[in-house]
Amino acid sequence: MISINDLQVEVEGKNVLNGVNLEIPEGEVHLLLGPNGSGKTSLIMTIMGYPQYRITGGSISMNGQDITELDITERARLGIGLAEQRPPSVSGVKLRMLLDYILKEHEDKQERVLELIKEANMESFLDRDINEGLSGGEIKRSEILLLLSRQPLFAMLDEPDSGVDLDSLELLSSMINILFSPKKEYPAKRGTGLLITHSTYMLDRIDVDKAHVMIAGELVCSGHPQIIMNKIVDSGFESCIECREK
Repeated sequence: MISINDLQVEVEGKNVLNGVNLEIPEGEVHLLLGPNGSGKTSLIMTIMGYPQYRITGGSISMNGQDITELDITERARLGIGLAEQRPPSVSGVKLRMLLDYILKEHEDKQERVLELIKEANMESFLDRDINEGLSGGEIKRSEILLLLSRQPLFAMLDEPDSGVDLDSLELLSSMINILFSPKKEYPAKRGTGLLITHSTYMLDRIDVDKAHVMIAGELVCSGHPQIIMNKIVDSGFESCIECREK
């Protein structure tokens, strides 16, 4: 689904990614770990096509098509979706307006989205401006609901657990599992995605196929998610740096 080869990226003249190589096969969800400032958000913003993340080397492909030069709109139309860590508030645009616009193109998903609105207790802010006056948990639920309504071929979530209370974490985990396994009758038929989190709580509740550790703009380790997370919890990211040096 996604193939990244020797990706090098800079923001405002500063290198933020240094030769990243990553393969995410169709039907797999991968976890991206790393300390703050290591380049995790830079990687998913680059995959999405945000213009301030300037690719200076390497390539990104989706389903065999080189998308390195495509803009953010073209990538979204190909089926790449993102739930941001800190999405903006948008005055004058209601959540209901966005959902109506999206579901015109995806009428087959309309009934499921309406169910999710009720399950996620979101009826009360459908007619409020996007993210205006919402709590951290409500904003994250809104972001993931928009992703669910689109059902992108490749979905990325940037720390959906940050700034969220325990009750909201349970609900968000459930929504993310629906995002990656949208058909109840075929739970093993999975979507494809990349998830950034610092939380063992979410990892215990979301099925993840593989984990990667990013340090200083490089992927330094890949492997079994639980083994890697347990090592980080026990010894911190310093153990990943030592492992890489050895």
